[in-house]
Amino acid sequence: MKTYQLPEVKIERDKDRCIDCQVCVRQCAFEAHKVDEDGDVYSEDEKCVACQRCVSLCPTNALTIKDNTPFVKDNANWTAETQKYIWKQAETGGVLLTGMGNPKPYPIYWDHMLLNASQVTNPSIDPLREPMELRTYLGSKPDKIDIKMVDGEPVLNTKLAPQLMVKTPILFSAMSFGAVSYSVCEGLARASKELGTFWNTGEGGLPQNLYEYGPNTIVQVASGRFGVHSEYLDAAAAIEIKIGQGAKPGIGGHLPGEKVGPVVSRTRMIPEGSDAISPAPHHDIYSIEDLSQLIYSLKEATEYTKPISVKISAVHNVAAIASGIARAGADIIAIDGFRGGTGAAPTMIRDNVGIPIELAIAAVDTRLRDEAIRNRVSVIAAGGFRNSADVIKAIALGADAVYLGTAALVAMGCHVCQMCYTGKCNWGIATQDPYLEKRLNPDVAAERLFNLVSGWSHEIAEMLGGMGLNAIESLRGNRLHLRSIGLSTEEMDILGLQAAGSPMA
Repeated sequence: MKTYQLPEVKIERDKDRCIDCQVCVRQCAFEAHKVDEDGDVYSEDEKCVACQRCVSLCPTNALTIKDNTPFVKDNANWTAETQKYIWKQAETGGVLLTGMGNPKPYPIYWDHMLLNASQVTNPSIDPLREPMELRTYLGSKPDKIDIKMVDGEPVLNTKLAPQLMVKTPILFSAMSFGAVSYSVCEGLARASKELGTFWNTGEGGLPQNLYEYGPNTIVQVASGRFGVHSEYLDAAAAIEIKIGQGAKPGIGGHLPGEKVGPVVSRTRMIPEGSDAISPAPHHDIYSIEDLSQLIYSLKEATEYTKPISVKISAVHNVAAIASGIARAGADIIAIDGFRGGTGAAPTMIRDNVGIPIELAIAAVDTRLRDEAIRNRVSVIAAGGFRNSADVIKAIALGADAVYLGTAALVAMGCHVCQMCYTGKCNWGIATQDPYLEKRLNPDVAAERLFNLVSGWSHEIAEMLGGMGLNAIESLRGNRLHLRSIGLSTEEMDILGLQAAGSPMA
């Protein structure tokens, strides 16, 4: 069948510069560059995914990739993208798949929030000369604490629930081994250890060689129970029950069999070459009571030594769901907004289901405070955090910490070409192809992740000092340090924000 689809990009090759070295041919797993019978290199635009690998490595800078948005008659309803999707499904009869997060131009609420700064009456703090505390503790806190005096010294007399101590309010989000390469997992694990934070295995299990990083690892128990066994639970610092994911709320996951090689097979405990399909629901969870039973089963299995987290998608009734989870005994609630990344998701679900993480954080924090149970759980926010300003605004809205996913991959080299589901990632990230995976050096990955989070942490400390605060926990849920600009009254009400220019209360 002849395709009606037009190339999305155009590859321009400067023949005066091109030396036919074939670097681009070897680097492109999508075979967009080829060699003819005379040894001349040429390109096929329709196969290019704009990952920029060839452009980055071309020794003579002979390549340029440009947008090739096809001309269609001006029509706001039947856009070029809409027609492309229809053509693709008319040719294949299948579900449209994609990777990474929601690219639609929905409002980014972070860009409509401004931070406060101290002036004369409340002097700012210089983080270069005065101590600045970015450390925070994730886990359930008691309603009150009892202090007793021992030999004239105050001693805590209240037994605390297990806590995760993070040196900076930034953790690495769940990305499963299989969906991403082993090099990615190793880079995340090593960077977490160096930074004093945590990485999340996702639902793919923990490769045996990474058990040494257990003290900085959060493991997942998802609906497919892939890789879940007693050693896996014991190795981790915390356990996360995955209920939902921001990029695909309400559905399960699918790792194609071609990505299930020997190591993935052993780690996930499934046959080599078989599809790893996780159901949409947990088949033992159909109520908050069922969830509570699993939470306490995991606490019992690990002798109440590890905090238990529950990860949910940001959906319309997220506040009520979070309240139920807190009452079910969870120590941490992770909320994933609709800009959260993914290795593979149906395009229509990724682009149309769920709500922004900004609105979800505010709704959940408000609900938990109104019910006087905010201390029972910590809240980790996820879903498209792009920079340190997003992070500090999330904490002011009510989060305790944030998960980084896509930003971490971009730091390692991802160019967001959204073709993760093909397994042909030219940057060695979303692949299990041994040839491609070698392109990501875990030493380099760990260093780049360390640098990224260190840089963001320095900026967070600067912004805190500018607010006149010397501890990140003093900012949590303190929305008076935020002002909105360009938002409707209804949006401001949900976010709990005043308009820019309004005085401090």
